[in-house]
Amino acid sequence: MSRDPEEVNKLTESTYKNVMEQFNPGLRNLVNLGKSYEKSVAAMTLAGKMYFDAVSKIGENAAVSPVSRELGVVLMEVSEVHKKLHLELEDNFKRFHKEIIAELERKTELDVKYMNATFKRYQTEHKVKQDSLERSQTDLKKLRRKSQGKNASKYESKENECLEVITVRQMDMQKFVADGCREALLEEKRRFCFLVDKHCNFSYHMSTFHDKAKEMLSAKLPSWQDKCGDATKVPESVMSMIEGLRTPLSVTPQPSPKADRYTMNNTDTLIPPPAPTLKAQTSPLANMFYQDEPKAPVTAERISDNNEESTLPRSVSMGMIVAQRPKVRTIFPHAAGNNDTLLSFDEGDIITLLVPEEKDGWLYGELEKSGRRGWFPSSYCRPYIEPVGKNSPSTDVPAPVQNLANLAEKEPVGMKLPPPDYTDSPTKSSTSTPSPENTVSEYNGTSKPPFLSGGNPFATVKLRPTVTNDRSAPVI
Repeated sequence: MSRDPEEVNKLTESTYKNVMEQFNPGLRNLVNLGKSYEKSVAAMTLAGKMYFDAVSKIGENAAVSPVSRELGVVLMEVSEVHKKLHLELEDNFKRFHKEIIAELERKTELDVKYMNATFKRYQTEHKVKQDSLERSQTDLKKLRRKSQGKNASKYESKENECLEVITVRQMDMQKFVADGCREALLEEKRRFCFLVDKHCNFSYHMSTFHDKAKEMLSAKLPSWQDKCGDATKVPESVMSMIEGLRTPLSVTPQPSPKADRYTMNNTDTLIPPPAPTLKAQTSPLANMFYQDEPKAPVTAERISDNNEESTLPRSVSMGMIVAQRPKVRTIFPHAAGNNDTLLSFDEGDIITLLVPEEKDGWLYGELEKSGRRGWFPSSYCRPYIEPVGKNSPSTDVPAPVQNLANLAEKEPVGMKLPPPDYTDSPTKSSTSTPSPENTVSEYNGTSKPPFLSGGNPFATVKLRPTVTNDRSAPVI
């Protein structure tokens, strides 16, 4: 670089002008752009939060699905991780505003005033020194013109004094220009150092943010990818359900439309859970109110017997018979406890039998009021007959026509006849009269299997022949 004071002075002035005309306006523009940057990041984080909230809701919907439950959990985890990252990003930009934007905005206004005053002071001092040096040089020229005459020795001492003054002022001028240039360059550097230092701190915080984001994502990403690696993978529970649906049904056509050929034993493809290993205990109160009613297990043979007695005509749709299931009414409450395969119920509940066969004292059915299924002791219930008022599919089936001889041989259901010898010996009557809904129909005092197929309760009621044609007073 040139050591000429004039060139150094020009460098000093250009440095001050660069700070005032380029650097400070650039800082103002930087502050405005930084505020726009903050707004855009805030808008991005808000949009990101809304986006990942929607992803989380989709994950909640997927978590309900038996097949996509794991994928729904993954979506919710992805949403949670990204929302945490957006919160971290917001914290970093709050620090960015506090440490950079706010500081630049405050220092720029102060620096404009400071640099203007400094530059003016430098120019003033430089002008004063320059003027003083120029006056000394002018005085020296005047003395030299005068000394060229007759009295040269008279002006020699004054000329030497003037040369010394000029030399001192020149050295002072050079020192002032050098110090001024150094100060101007340092002022410029201090401002750039401030800017670089603030952005280095911001870069450090962003680096920490990205390292944390990488750590959070790297810890979760392998497990997320494993969950979505095979789109054809189905959980075992769902596969077992699907395989159960693929099991072919027995639809072999039968030659006769009799109801016993289309009982629940032939059409029920329900696969219940295994029955309890322990045999069901009979309640000590089971026969307290039903001493006259011998307990008979509810089996497929009993259902088929009822169907044989209630054979329907061919005009009745066989689908109506297939849809009927036997039902029982509970006479005692039962608690399943911690066993998921057992069924809990209260006294008087209605249970539809899904597996008519009794297994070691257990029956499998579905509770009507809750729809829950499970095993329960057969001694805790009695067969249930649908009331006449209910519009069951079988109530519209007409009773089969029988001849007069058959009518004479059979008695109305639920009636007891006196002994055949008509003696005066008293007949022992039943000690209790169970309700019609919990009792088993008796045929001439003999236990009769319950009519569990849901048929017409009046289909088997027959009238005995009368002696007279007066139908208003039949003789029994």
